[in-house]
Amino acid sequence: MLAIIRSIVTVINTFFVYYMIFYSSFLFLAAIVGSIILYRNRYRELMHSIIKHDYYVPVSILVPAYNEEKVIIASVKSLLGLDYKLYEIIVINDGSSDKTVEELINEFDLKESNAIYQKQIPTKTIRKIYETKVNNITIKVIDKENGGKSDSLNAGINASSFPFFVALDADSFLQKDLLERIIKPVLEEENVIACGGFIRLSNSITMKDGEVTNFHLPNKLLIAMQILEYDRSFLASRIFFDEFNGNLIISGAFGLFKKDIVISCGGYSTDTVGEDFEIVSKMHVFCKQNNMDYKIKYVSDAICWTQAPSSLRDLKKQRKRWFNGLIQCMSKYRFIFANSKYGVLNFSYIYYLFYELFAPLIEVFGIISMIVSLLIGALNVTFMIQFYGLYLLFGALSTLTVFFSRVHLMKNSLSVLDVVRAIVACICETVVLRFILTFARVQAFLSSKKRKMKWDKLKRQEIKI
Repeated sequence: MLAIIRSIVTVINTFFVYYMIFYSSFLFLAAIVGSIILYRNRYRELMHSIIKHDYYVPVSILVPAYNEEKVIIASVKSLLGLDYKLYEIIVINDGSSDKTVEELINEFDLKESNAIYQKQIPTKTIRKIYETKVNNITIKVIDKENGGKSDSLNAGINASSFPFFVALDADSFLQKDLLERIIKPVLEEENVIACGGFIRLSNSITMKDGEVTNFHLPNKLLIAMQILEYDRSFLASRIFFDEFNGNLIISGAFGLFKKDIVISCGGYSTDTVGEDFEIVSKMHVFCKQNNMDYKIKYVSDAICWTQAPSSLRDLKKQRKRWFNGLIQCMSKYRFIFANSKYGVLNFSYIYYLFYELFAPLIEVFGIISMIVSLLIGALNVTFMIQFYGLYLLFGALSTLTVFFSRVHLMKNSLSVLDVVRAIVACICETVVLRFILTFARVQAFLSSKKRKMKWDKLKRQEIKI
């Protein structure tokens, strides 16, 4: 019996080791490829320079808001300072219980609008629509019954006037040249139907007039670890998948979409909490099924700044919600798997299946197997310590390569203390935070049947601009 158990755990341990080798190798290669592409793009931009032109695609900026009174004024003010000619701002209040609407009305002198509201996508009841103009930029506020983020975005799409829209979180802030950068692929290629930007964390910056004037890693270790994690995720995997039109997600914090395609798809689905993953997957499927030539692009120099959870409790709540959304979307679009009709999307789907959806279960199962192996004397302790040490080193190098590449290309200056903080945060993120979030995702997996469609109630920091 003991021999059988040893054979089983040996097979499991071997699979686990190769699983981790492939994952760390993929991240490292993706980080190198991402950095090279980033340098190539920046060099191309410097050689040709950005020529200012009079051609602008009108854009509607949709800002779903639920109990965002602490940040909503600063968010709208930051949007009013964008360096772009043709855009409107639409805030969708999703039945907030705080003073989100009152704050907006008082700050911008909003008046009730009698404009016709075309309900192209079904939504919850619209109570009132307010409107004003500031510096010749239209601001609309839609006050509606609570229906969730997806329902709010659908209401914003219905009220929008322009052919492209940006979906933006209320606690996100855009650099003033972001719209000009995110729209470039649309001007260059007619078949671009969506673009994602680079999401960075605003907890460590000072922004003035839409430009970052100071960047540093914060003293709080939890936030510093998230900054490194975000940089690795967006610079490595997103750029890599973009090379073959394989991105299945555009961050819910910021993304540009072609309105008629989204409406043809039926809008955002209200049966999932992962609206960012779901809408992109839906657009891929719609275009594939209708034999459309299309591209979904990732624009690495279009930067959106958003707040990171400042407590471990809020971070775990956020990641559980994200993981529940992943479960729902992977299940909903499982027909992509091994279906030749969807081409390279199969690779993207397989990656998300094994290295996102099943990853926490595999990792926890692998750890349990190692412990069992140790107890029955079937584990080569020296080898596993060396292997795990090499794995951590590999992961740390990937993360630091991405972080310092991004800092250098953005021309941000780092102090010696910032460099030390980056190294410490990188080690802690790899050794500690990764496993905490792994167990949080396992909890989400086990409780996935109790899927909540409500907004997250994360603590916001008040921001003044």
